[in-house]
Amino acid sequence: MSEVILKGMLISFALVSSIGMQNLFVFNNAMSNKLGRAMLVAGFVWLADTALTTVAFLGMGALVSRYLWLKLAIMLIGGVIVAWMGFGILRSANQIELGKDGQQMPLKEAFVTAWVVAFANPQAIIDTSVTLGALRGTLENWQALPFLGGIVLATAIWFSGITLIVGSLKNRLPKRVLMWINILSGLIVMTYGVVLLIKAVQILLHL
Repeated sequence: MSEVILKGMLISFALVSSIGMQNLFVFNNAMSNKLGRAMLVAGFVWLADTALTTVAFLGMGALVSRYLWLKLAIMLIGGVIVAWMGFGILRSANQIELGKDGQQMPLKEAFVTAWVVAFANPQAIIDTSVTLGALRGTLENWQALPFLGGIVLATAIWFSGITLIVGSLKNRLPKRVLMWINILSGLIVMTYGVVLLIKAVQILLHL
């Protein structure tokens, strides 16, 4: 069983380590909040990612691939929200104060955002579903739950690790460096949202 868990962890680290919406959000969260609050928000991201992994493991990607209206809805709604979120990061980039209460994202907004960055990318859902679906086919029934547990454990280690490292180092960095990191993050996030909207419009024009 331990080998199955380890296999799930290795696959999970490979999937989650790429630069994407979730990692940028976790990184920005660690810079903008005190460590305790940042860890709580990282927990929100982990919860949303666990939900995405579970539904992907069960085949949600097939639904997104089969129903075009569902894919379009995710791309349009997700694109608007993600672009607005990126604009918000840009707008507040020069106001970062290393986790002072006045600069913190409300927990309710942070919770919703954590789910948006997990589910706003239909391509990620499809890719994750294909990868996990293929691996699920190689497992015995009794191996499925330990494998999924390994994936979930790895993401918990990853998101909490990023938060701890960035949260510990941020006070050693000049405010100007943090500002430019925020600007870069905001541009990437906003561009990602715009690209989602453009792709959705292209699909609509070809219907």
